[in-house]
Amino acid sequence: MQGDYGFVSAIIYLAFIVLGIVVLSTVVFSLMNLFSNKDKLKESWYFYRSFFAVIIIAFILSEGVETPNLQDGKVLSAAGSRWVETGIRIFYLLTLLLLEL
Repeated sequence: MQGDYGFVSAIIYLAFIVLGIVVLSTVVFSLMNLFSNKDKLKESWYFYRSFFAVIIIAFILSEGVETPNLQDGKVLSAAGSRWVETGIRIFYLLTLLLLEL
């Protein structure tokens, strides 16, 4: 393959800049809307507390096991293993809550 890849790199950087602007404006306007109404703010705190409770429950139920001999020859620590299992349990718990089981 031959060609000028500098132009492609410039377009990729432009895409990252546009994405950053979009994400920043979305966060700013959603926070402005959230803080403009006290009832919405109160409801959002219920959501955040519930989500944090799911994370704590999943972390308590998870076990950490040191895992040697990964594909790259490294060792996964017990703490890393526990956080991976916590993420999986969070997914399962949120799925169960979504399905209302």
